[in-house]
Amino acid sequence: MDKLSALGMFVATAEHGSFSRAAEQLGKTPSALTKAVSHLEAELGSRLFERSTRRTVLTEAGRLYLETARQVLQRLHEVGEEIGQLQHGLHGNLRITAPLAFGRAFLDEVCAGFLVQYPQLTLHIDLSDAFVDLVESGYDLALREGPSDLPGLIARRVGRNRIFICASPAYLARNPEPLTPFNVNAHQWLVYQHSALDKFLWYVERDGQRLTLTHPLVARLRSDNYDLLLAGAVAGAGLLHTPEWSVGPYLADGRLVRVMSDYEIDPDAFGPHILAVYPSHRRATGKVQAFIDFLAAFLAQRGLDGAL
Repeated sequence: MDKLSALGMFVATAEHGSFSRAAEQLGKTPSALTKAVSHLEAELGSRLFERSTRRTVLTEAGRLYLETARQVLQRLHEVGEEIGQLQHGLHGNLRITAPLAFGRAFLDEVCAGFLVQYPQLTLHIDLSDAFVDLVESGYDLALREGPSDLPGLIARRVGRNRIFICASPAYLARNPEPLTPFNVNAHQWLVYQHSALDKFLWYVERDGQRLTLTHPLVARLRSDNYDLLLAGAVAGAGLLHTPEWSVGPYLADGRLVRVMSDYEIDPDAFGPHILAVYPSHRRATGKVQAFIDFLAAFLAQRGLDGAL
């Protein structure tokens, strides 16, 4: 029996939890899948499923085998795609996950430009602030901030992630007292809620001196949606910690003004870089590498070089 076909039928059965449902999905008979799995079990000398009239459940050996089988099939698919790209250029689909705020800030322009440059590629972009397990999810690439030291992942710096404090000219006209680390709550704040951020501590640095600010910010508006807060800052509702990559156009046209610019604001858990992250066992395929290079060049043109 074809080993690769048997692996595919085993993986499908494990994912659907049923020989009949997997057979329907693959366009085969349940008996064909049963025969394929039995062949693998005989070769391994171990049962991969516990079967009953009601359910089909992976054994411990089956769970171990499933992870490797998925990797083998995925890698073979990628190699076939890479070989095809050697002959016909980059083509196929690229699945990417990224934080919600990246979309409006720069990813919309990056994706549009990338599709023009690579007309045979398609993109599937999911924007979410939820953590995504790249090994299990099937994404080709994730764009992230912060450390990425999880095993099985490769991270490349593609952009800089400095933090500014910004407000609109209208807000500053109504609240002219200059912001310092010692009067933060003399001002009104728009506060981004995120599980990775400390609610009570933040840090600033000037001339090599690092200050720990322990005053919880008194917020006029709190939200887990950064774009909502950014709109509030532009409208004059208060001060906002803003990533540099999100506010360049607003600073350039005067809709926002940077305050306390003589201090460096610690990005805290988000880290100093924008990262492109992909599973190490998939390597950087041609289409993944092309997107990373395109994104890095785009951010560098905006003065956000990841090497800095």
